[in-house]
Amino acid sequence: VQLQASGGGLVQTGGSLRLSCAVSGRTISNYGMGWFRQAPGKEREFVSGIGRSGNSASYVDPVKGRFTISRDNAKNTVYLLMNSLKPEDTAVYYCAIERRTFSGATYYSIKDMGYWGKGTLVTVSS
Repeated sequence: VQLQASGGGLVQTGGSLRLSCAVSGRTISNYGMGWFRQAPGKEREFVSGIGRSGNSASYVDPVKGRFTISRDNAKNTVYLLMNSLKPEDTAVYYCAIERRTFSGATYYSIKDMGYWGKGTLVTVSS
């Protein structure tokens, strides 16, 4: 199973980016998907998760109202649209697929995830 995250880059405060995570080797429609991030000197943290059908999602408070997670099961891809970016959003963003099938969860811890992508760097300048 491979997850390839893309779409990161350098953006000014207030700007937007859309991250993509293409999955191969596993059909994602049976699994929840999540985005995590790791800022320099900090631990990896959960950002957002989405259920199998895409009808349910969770976000951590700092990104609520600014980030939107979505998925296209036909393309085996998950997205994270990030608006109104702030310098504190600067981090390497990782996508991950849930370890369990059909869990119904959308809020994940690191141990809930079975496979990880390599990450894409998002830098927000002030």
